[in-house]
Amino acid sequence: MIKVTISRDANKKVDGFTMSGHADFSEHGKDLVCAGASAVSFGTINAIFSISGVEPHLEQGGDGGYLRCEIPKDVDSFTLEQIQLLLEGMVVSLKTIELDYSSYIKINDN
Repeated sequence: MIKVTISRDANKKVDGFTMSGHADFSEHGKDLVCAGASAVSFGTINAIFSISGVEPHLEQGGDGGYLRCEIPKDVDSFTLEQIQLLLEGMVVSLKTIELDYSSYIKINDN
């Protein structure tokens, strides 16, 4: 199962997320839950960098079963709002995947 934890600051702004595990929906290379979650998360990271110029701090596992993304603390308020829209869009997309595939992906959004 893929477990996604969304971390938020005191103002409820997303300041990072962690994805770990494997969906095991299908065989490696044909797992649409894994492909969807990966596309949404990496697409969001790429969009953050491309649109805002901010490079999130990333940590990845060697087997593809782990991704940690943190937004730097020293981002101006305008840029942070751009990043928030992208991150909140990612959360909605991941929760949409969870609606249909809850046996394979769980989202923890405190």
